[in-house]
Amino acid sequence: MSTILTDKIADLIEPAIEGLGYELVRVQMFSSPKGGPSTLQIMAEAEDGTMTVEGCAKISREISVILDVEDPIDSEYVLEVSSPGLDRPLTRMKDFVNYAGHETKIEMKKTVDDRKRYRGKLLGTEDNLILMNVDGEVYKLNFEDIQKAKLVLTDELMKHATSKPS
Repeated sequence: MSTILTDKIADLIEPAIEGLGYELVRVQMFSSPKGGPSTLQIMAEAEDGTMTVEGCAKISREISVILDVEDPIDSEYVLEVSSPGLDRPLTRMKDFVNYAGHETKIEMKKTVDDRKRYRGKLLGTEDNLILMNVDGEVYKLNFEDIQKAKLVLTDELMKHATSKPS
C-alpha cells in the first residue's frame, strides 16, 4: 500500500485515538497472500507504552466508524488494532530516545556509509539523527532516511518490559 494512503489514514484516525488517551504508533496495510482481503494494521499504545485488549477494542470501535464514513480504502480489508509488542517498530523520534540501550535493527531507504542495514545498540538521538553502535563503531543515521526500524527481542528487552510498573 502506498505511503500516501497510509499517511491519509493516519491523519484521519490519529485525533480519535489521541482523544481516547492513546498514541498512534504505526499504520500499515498488508496484502493477503491468498488473494483475500488486505489487513489494515493499526498499532497504538498508552503514553506509558502499555496497551490492553479493552484498549484495542475501544480504538477499533472508534476508528471503524471513521473509516466507514471517510472510506479511504477502495477494496475489502480487515481492521487489526494491536499493541506494538516487545520487539516493536520504532516509528517516532521519541521511540529512539525511550528505547536507547537496546539492540535494534534499522533498514535505510538508501545506502549510508556503504550499507543499508544496521544492527546494534541504540544510543539515542542527537538533533534529527539516530545514534547507533554497531560492532564498536558509532553511526549517525538521519531519521527521515529510515525505511524501517525495530527492537530486537533479547533477554535484556524482556527484563526491561517486565520491570515496567503496571
